[in-house]
Amino acid sequence: MDIQQLIDRGFAVKEYPKDSIIYEPAGKPRFVYFIKSGEIRMVTVSDEGKEFIQGVFKTGEYFGEPAVLVNRPYLAYTIANKDSQIIPVAKADFLKLLKEDPNFSMDLIKVLSNRLFYKSMMLEELANEKAEHRLLTIIHYLFNDIEAGSTLAVTRQELADMTGLRVETVIRGVKLLADKKLIELKRGKIVKI
Repeated sequence: MDIQQLIDRGFAVKEYPKDSIIYEPAGKPRFVYFIKSGEIRMVTVSDEGKEFIQGVFKTGEYFGEPAVLVNRPYLAYTIANKDSQIIPVAKADFLKLLKEDPNFSMDLIKVLSNRLFYKSMMLEELANEKAEHRLLTIIHYLFNDIEAGSTLAVTRQELADMTGLRVETVIRGVKLLADKKLIELKRGKIVKI
């Protein structure tokens, strides 16, 4: 669903400053959130306060739909990585959009399938204890959405949060992968070859 179409239908845009929490675990699923601008991370937090990134959502993407579709509480925090403009679409309106627009329904199936693939891949990686392998797998996955020559727009901290590793381990691992010519670094940034 195009963001402008939502605005044209009268859905309101809400501002979320950086570090705002959009929803928390156990919250009742009342909305699906479409990002007009900004970036949102979905995280689970351990008892020790360590974040594990479940996903990062950017302009034009949406989140919160699995809980809405199965009518189950949200399982993670969603937090604005930067100042963001978001269009909350109520559950009834979201379901109506799905019924009215077959292309949007097919898009949703693809989005959910991609997320399921990501979760399955990460479960397998977390079972593998080799940090180097975890890092290479997530880097290759993140490269799927960018062109050759582009830099990967994630920090070492975000890579650590995505893989369950410590930042120091990520820094060493990235250097080791570059030394082995498995990835390329330019000015400290990971570049798609």
